[in-house]
Amino acid sequence: MSGTVHSRGSIRRRLMVQLLLGAAVLAIALFFIVQSLARQLAEESQDHILAAAASAILDAASVRQGELQLDLPYSAFSMLGNLSNDRVFYAIHFDDTFVTGYDDLPLALESNNFGPRFVTRLFRSEEVRIITAERRLASAGKPVTVEVALAQTRDGQRDQLNWISQTAATLGAGFFVSVAVLAFLAARSSISPLLRLTESVGRRGPQDLRPVAAPVPSEMAPLVAALNRFMDRLKTSLSRSEEFIADAAHRVRTPLATVRTQAEITYRRVEKEENRTSIREMIRAIDESSRAAGQMLDHAMVTLRTDHLEQAVVDLNTLSAEMVDRLRPMAELRDIDLVLNVLNKVATVGDAILIQGALRNILDNAIKYSSTDSTITLSVSQNAGWAQLKTNDQGIGFPENGVEALKNRYARGANVEGVVGSGLGLTIADEVARAHGGSLNIANNTEGPGACVTLSFPLC
Repeated sequence: MSGTVHSRGSIRRRLMVQLLLGAAVLAIALFFIVQSLARQLAEESQDHILAAAASAILDAASVRQGELQLDLPYSAFSMLGNLSNDRVFYAIHFDDTFVTGYDDLPLALESNNFGPRFVTRLFRSEEVRIITAERRLASAGKPVTVEVALAQTRDGQRDQLNWISQTAATLGAGFFVSVAVLAFLAARSSISPLLRLTESVGRRGPQDLRPVAAPVPSEMAPLVAALNRFMDRLKTSLSRSEEFIADAAHRVRTPLATVRTQAEITYRRVEKEENRTSIREMIRAIDESSRAAGQMLDHAMVTLRTDHLEQAVVDLNTLSAEMVDRLRPMAELRDIDLVLNVLNKVATVGDAILIQGALRNILDNAIKYSSTDSTITLSVSQNAGWAQLKTNDQGIGFPENGVEALKNRYARGANVEGVVGSGLGLTIADEVARAHGGSLNIANNTEGPGACVTLSFPLC
């Protein structure tokens, strides 16, 4: 039976989340970086065009007889309208006197830097980029200043920035999706060695405690080394446990059998009834202790071996014959006839020691609960793909209610009071049957007194 595994999160999911978070941060950073660079480049481009247009206007300016002569060049305005449909405003000042254009167009503030000055302001409810440039000319030997202010709305720049932003967002989303796919593949690739190790160990049978020899990534090497050490310790522990149970069974049963023999000898020699009664009680206690200790050791052996069943062909005919021969003397002490019926050769695949233990407990119960001068029949047969060991006795049978509950540990029927028993016989048989993929069926005989117990195993 596998225990509950307490999991906390998923390595694959954690790796995916970390990679996707990193991709999201990079995608967002990429979007804002591209947007910032695009805005900066768009402003620089507009400023260069405004500067070129202002320079063209100033190049066309001249002073004659103290008056400003200026023919606004078409090229200055055409270059501003080539890339967009933005509106253009201008103002010409001569020695701080407004000459032409838009008289309410503001000028860029004076600065210490030599060259054109730029500023972004609202003009007539529109955001415009304004350049103010000036040139000094000579008039009658005196310096005069021609100042040009050019302004251009920023709709085209905003449209261009929106397009660039959409493109950057699309690229960022594509980058994120690409990284998500790569993250999924990377996570799956990173986890695949662990999944292969899990599958390899999970496919092993209960007896396969060989060390894991398949190559693994260096990060998993400590885990595999620890797993191999654990399986080596488990193999050693299982071997020691089997040896301990076998040795304990021998060391417990043998002294108890010796004590019982001596008690029987003493019983025959004692003449006083009160002493004979005490010795009978002692013999009864010895029998109960011997049976309980033996069955508890049998149950421990079953529990241990069912985790790593030996898989071999078991001849049920031979196994049954050996068990009947072994228990026949005990049955004859109570004048019970133990009969074996074999119709044909029947075999199954499993652990012969466990199957033998299950059959011994069933026959032992049958002998214990049968009356003297009765018959116990063990039949070996096959039926619909199942090998069956069926035991019929003429004893007290099972109680009317709660028959299935008798398979539980230490459960005994209400009709067996006064009979020595531990309540483990049917439990052992049931666990052995289920470990082999079979079943244990218990019921009363349909005709006459007694019980019918059937062990079923898959046919070989």
